[in-house]
Amino acid sequence: MGIETGQYSAAGRKQENQDFHGALVPVGQVLVHKGVALAIADGISSSPDARIAAETAVKSFLSDYYCTSEAWSVKTAGSRVISATNSWLFGQTRQASSRDLGHVCTFSALVLKGRRAHLFHAGDSRIWRLSGQSLEQLTEDHRVRVSPEESYLARGLGLAQSIDLDYLALDLKAGDIFVLTTDGVHEFLPPKELAARIAGADDLDAAAKAAVELALEAGSTDNLTIQIARVTRLPEADAPDFLAGGETLPPAPLPRVPGHFEGYRLCRNLHSSSRSHIYLAEDEATGDPVVLKFPSVDLRGENDYLRRFALEEWIARRISSPHVLKAAPYPQERETLFVATEYVEGQTLRQWMTDNPHPDLETVRGLLEQIARGLRAFHRKEMVHQDLRPENIMIDKTGTVKIIDFGSVRIAGVIEAAPALDKAEILGTHQYTAPEVFLGYLGTERSDLFSLGVIAYEMLTGRLPYGAAVARATSEKAQAALRFRSASSMTERVPDWVDGALCRAVHPVPGRRYEVLSEFLEDLRRPNAAFTTGQFVPLAERDPVRFWQLVSAVLAVLCAVLFYQLFGNS
Repeated sequence: MGIETGQYSAAGRKQENQDFHGALVPVGQVLVHKGVALAIADGISSSPDARIAAETAVKSFLSDYYCTSEAWSVKTAGSRVISATNSWLFGQTRQASSRDLGHVCTFSALVLKGRRAHLFHAGDSRIWRLSGQSLEQLTEDHRVRVSPEESYLARGLGLAQSIDLDYLALDLKAGDIFVLTTDGVHEFLPPKELAARIAGADDLDAAAKAAVELALEAGSTDNLTIQIARVTRLPEADAPDFLAGGETLPPAPLPRVPGHFEGYRLCRNLHSSSRSHIYLAEDEATGDPVVLKFPSVDLRGENDYLRRFALEEWIARRISSPHVLKAAPYPQERETLFVATEYVEGQTLRQWMTDNPHPDLETVRGLLEQIARGLRAFHRKEMVHQDLRPENIMIDKTGTVKIIDFGSVRIAGVIEAAPALDKAEILGTHQYTAPEVFLGYLGTERSDLFSLGVIAYEMLTGRLPYGAAVARATSEKAQAALRFRSASSMTERVPDWVDGALCRAVHPVPGRRYEVLSEFLEDLRRPNAAFTTGQFVPLAERDPVRFWQLVSAVLAVLCAVLFYQLFGNS
């Protein structure tokens, strides 16, 4: 990405400049992961601490935003940083004798990442985009005007415990110019005149200074600040440098077993498939057991596959949970592309289910709660697993559950930087994939919850809630015809209220599932009144097989009666 910036600020006719602004254009991986950030703030003139509020807001955003997780989307990272700053400013405001003496300021920020612009805004500072011969205002002023002479700030940082923040995301194109201003500039300089000073300017700092001087000549009585950002070049859609060159390493050849490979001693093959080859190995220096994963021989010529393969290690190094597989350190700098992880001695959940075909409800609850903790670790980083299934879950010898495969994970922050990586493919195993994915929608946290619900159902019944029908339901009509098979009708180990929880967790419509994992887990432990009293669920929905059996029986009786009436007396 190529960005040019210019800025200028002046106290104007006031003794003190209570505006504050800043811009950060990082280089290397930080530029790819987090983008370019600009921020501007205007402290309320009635407060002697307004300058402190504006400076704190801008500095906190420009420093803390770049400390947030690389996996987070810009919206999540920016909103959390601004909310934290607002809470601190409000704490200072609460100690003041009145709001007019508090730490209050307007705030606007612009983040340019990948091929999109992200805007955050509260107050009456503004963000514009050059459009033709004028400026297009992208933000809304949060100021209430009581009369032509009197108005007050309706929204801003430090005004309340929580901040109602405006957010907007826009697609970028090369040549886009964005402008951030405080009211000392835009209330006295018409958009067309401001645009004329900026369009085609070679020196954006000089253009910013000229705009401030023009606003002063027009009678501005306030502090004046302006920032300009011009996009000169957009990054490639696949962001080939996102992983710091990891995916550009040549794919590792399949090693000989037993043998030696890049600081490891190969012990035995654990698993091979069309997607990868997995080996048990030991670090030659420490003797620690590790698992080495090698790219598929058949797919090593596909760049998208290799990037996803490299992402698995990237993900493992950014999630810290006892219920998620950890990345292992490399004994030496890698020469080829492969992934090293901790070795989990145990069995897959699939094998456990084979060995325990009729588990008690409490055991199932315990395993599901551990899987959910692992899923939460992904969701906190704005990652959706997308391929949760018994084969991708390990249970070690101590009974600890770990999610082990990251090949299908969707990462919000990565997709923003490298949109070409999001092919809208169905990467998960179809029997455990949420129905909305088959309609072309992106997987969400509720999609992972669906997969967890299917696993819970299968652990208790040995079957799938919709059989193989989910994978064939590729239209809304077909999905509307899906019927949940009651788990309680198959086994006495599932009470009706647990059956109700399972039914909701795997509902074909995402909006009718649980919002969060904790709700599902709670309903598996304590009866939800909605599933026991007061809420009628038709038999056709609770147990469609039994429903149609009853319908068939009634029709058979009616046919017999009609037959007797017609022919019984002849």
